[in-house]
Amino acid sequence: MTGARQSVAEAHRVVVKVGSSSLTTASGGLDADRVDALVDVLAKSRSGGEREVVLVSSGAIAAGLAPLGLRRRPKDLARQQAAASVGQGLLVARYTASFARYGVRVGQVLLTSDDMARRAHHQNASRTLDQLLAMGALPVVNENDTVATDEIRFGDNDRLAALVAHFVRADLLVLLSDVDGLYDGDPAKPGTSRIGEVRGPADIAHVKIGSAGRAGVGTGGMVTKVEAAGIAAAAGIPVVLTSASQAADALAGRDTGTYFHSTGRRSADRLLWLRYASEPRGALTLDDGAVRAVVEGRKSLLPAGIAAVEGEFTAGDPVELRDTSGRAVARGLVNFDAKELPRLLGRSTRELARELGPAYEREVVHRDDLALLHP
Repeated sequence: MTGARQSVAEAHRVVVKVGSSSLTTASGGLDADRVDALVDVLAKSRSGGEREVVLVSSGAIAAGLAPLGLRRRPKDLARQQAAASVGQGLLVARYTASFARYGVRVGQVLLTSDDMARRAHHQNASRTLDQLLAMGALPVVNENDTVATDEIRFGDNDRLAALVAHFVRADLLVLLSDVDGLYDGDPAKPGTSRIGEVRGPADIAHVKIGSAGRAGVGTGGMVTKVEAAGIAAAAGIPVVLTSASQAADALAGRDTGTYFHSTGRRSADRLLWLRYASEPRGALTLDDGAVRAVVEGRKSLLPAGIAAVEGEFTAGDPVELRDTSGRAVARGLVNFDAKELPRLLGRSTRELARELGPAYEREVVHRDDLALLHP
């Protein structure tokens, strides 16, 4: 066992993500045998008490298709939400019953990207997950598809899993699908081979990565998995990408799938969510001095440095910060409504406080609520 794989075997807190295609049939509906097989692996992996597991599970929409008489995943959001509403209950009930065979309690945690970008919601979710793990429960996390709008969706659970892994300070992320790793070509064609390790983006720059899954019930593909692996690796978390059938070998540190080495350091939880999970509701154009202050000086954004405002947003929403050429340089949580900002532009906070009151002597975006896009 290599040093990298040894660290996998010794990982204490692990986030495991499983896709819809690994849990359901192509026509919709949960495959009880597949769910039980995954639960067998996860329950045994944590049975010694030395490993904690968080499961990020897709499958709610797929599980709701057959009960609602839908032949395939609907394209419109309203019917997706209806399918998720029916399927989420079935999914968690199945996990609850399956884990009960091992005396393991399950706790459901449903998230939207909006929850995670906002400070209070982020803290509440963090406390919930930490408490579930402290009490010996196994959290089952999914996107809250029943209420998420297009603007506040993660879009796929691979990215959600990468962010949750950082969120819970995981030692390892395992991405499970119906393919046993990343290949240097189409794995269905002869002459291609599995890529065992990835030490950085340059290692796979030449690889043409496929998209949609074979089962047709999920939203992700190999593209989203590689992107998710990159997010986690950049946040200091190693990743194993493999098939659900190889989950036991992956968690044991055996040579299966593709191992992504960590490439960066951990940063503040919320900043990772802000950078990768938030959907900007508007944009602020900064003058050159403000760009330097925000990007190089890591300063808060003040009204004096803003040249233009776009979009409709309220205080607390994520916005994009752009330079004068239109390039996005950062993303942050704004402290003012879009309607308030035009009369503040180019003015000092001291001047604004004198004219409008002390509530206006504050940053437009505080540096603690600001994530650089090109650090």
